Amino acid sequence: MKSQITILAILGVLSAGLITCTKLNVDVKSQLTAANFPKTTQDFVSMAGPVYSALTAEGNNGNGVWMVNQLAGDECILTANGGNWYDGGKYRELHLHLFSNMNAQIDIVWQWGFNGINTCNRVLKLFETAANDSAKNTAIAEIRSVRAYFYFMMMDMFGGIPINTTFGDTAAKPRATRTDVFNFIESELKAAIPALHTNVDATTYGRPTKWMAYALLAKLYLNAEVYTGSARYSDAAAACDTIIQQATGNGAFALDANYINMFKINNGPQVKDFIFTIPYDANNTPAGIYVERYWLHPNLKTKYSLPYSPSGSLRTLPAFYALFDDPKDSRNKIWLTGKQYYYDGTPITIQTTKQGVDATYTGADASAPVTYQLEFTPDITFLDLTSFETGNDQLGRAKGYRCIKFYPDSTSSTRNQGNDFPVFRYADVLLMKAECILRGAAATLGQTPLSLVNQVRSRAGAAAFTTMSLDTLLNERGRELCFENWRRNDLIRFGKFEQPWGVKTDADPRKRIFPIPANELILNPLLTQNPGY
Repeated sequence: MKSQITILAILGVLSAGLITCTKLNVDVKSQLTAANFPKTTQDFVSMAGPVYSALTAEGNNGNGVWMVNQLAGDECILTANGGNWYDGGKYRELHLHLFSNMNAQIDIVWQWGFNGINTCNRVLKLFETAANDSAKNTAIAEIRSVRAYFYFMMMDMFGGIPINTTFGDTAAKPRATRTDVFNFIESELKAAIPALHTNVDATTYGRPTKWMAYALLAKLYLNAEVYTGSARYSDAAAACDTIIQQATGNGAFALDANYINMFKINNGPQVKDFIFTIPYDANNTPAGIYVERYWLHPNLKTKYSLPYSPSGSLRTLPAFYALFDDPKDSRNKIWLTGKQYYYDGTPITIQTTKQGVDATYTGADASAPVTYQLEFTPDITFLDLTSFETGNDQLGRAKGYRCIKFYPDSTSSTRNQGNDFPVFRYADVLLMKAECILRGAAATLGQTPLSLVNQVRSRAGAAAFTTMSLDTLLNERGRELCFENWRRNDLIRFGKFEQPWGVKTDADPRKRIFPIPANELILNPLLTQNPGY
């Protein structure tokens, strides 16, 4: 089913008109006729292809959204080497919290979100006149759930945003308040849940189920105090319990024994930890997941049998890497540190010169040949903060530890990868419930914050905790969910987003949300900019 959902998404690319919801002067064009109008469940799933292609479109969780959320948090930093990867300073802005409404990366994310919303509206419009039956009701519930996810992501990143549920509505829409968007998402999910599938198997993989909707509700309620000013931790815990009971009652979800394997290119419906996942196909998804392109040093191409030469300049921050402090924790295996070797133990070496290794070397033998073994070092130092330059010599390009959590794809013919990207996981549900109890929700099902977190640590082979606090929990979320798009969200909720990390010192709480892109303010004169921009 992994490949089937991906094929539906690819077909959806061919039929989807990628139009932002702020561009509303678009005619409704139906691709359905009396001869092909959907009647069966499979018909509806096939016709919903554009919705799933919108999830994997340019700016998706595996590239644009991923980059914005990761670089604005404390997990990693993307630097320049000889000017490569400076890209007008857009990555530097994200790390330093100097976002502007001209940031190209943020603009891509806005386009992704509202293209997705508009695509959901378009497909829902096509389904309106279909005969009412369970297949139609389930298909509509699935699309409304995907649309709710798009709205959640956009509200989380931009605050109050326009709400538009009617494709072809040409009236410009002002920004709804963040509370109004919160209430809309909640109502959409509650309306969708009765019609969503309850089975968790290959036939529903990559599509919203009842449990995906509850996981999104849990995220919504967990962050309610940030979004609306009113805490909803008991509601978040209740949504988590619905999923936990499904796991303990019939084994629908579980913590897979092998953490590392969950993120490899052959992941799929067999992973019991996955509640909702976006499937990718390395060779057919037009704008796919390619996070390892950002991480990998050029001289790792041969080791991982890659079809392209990586030029990644993404490095983890030393303080974040320090969270991985238990030597028995299997999650430590995601890191590339120190001297690098091929799988057979042969050192990975580079033929260069003394000055090629270290550009500051000024000896008379600067041009003498040297065989340098690739070695990643923990500290990230800069030659020039304005250009975000760490150096274009071998030492400069090897600063900072690298991550291979989403394991490199040697089967791809492009830079894209075939690793499916998890949006909601069972481990996250357990950690969310633990947090809710720590924040005042009642303990249920005989579970405590300590027992819930230790379930997650046990799967990783890490030592059990004996006490639990919010800070301890945040650190565990960092270890378990790193680079899955939740760190920025977590830091804001825990009141840590204004703290310094790396070379970032900005403490402006207005940076918790991103600016509305300048182009969108021109296209929709009813939009107003976020404070601080």
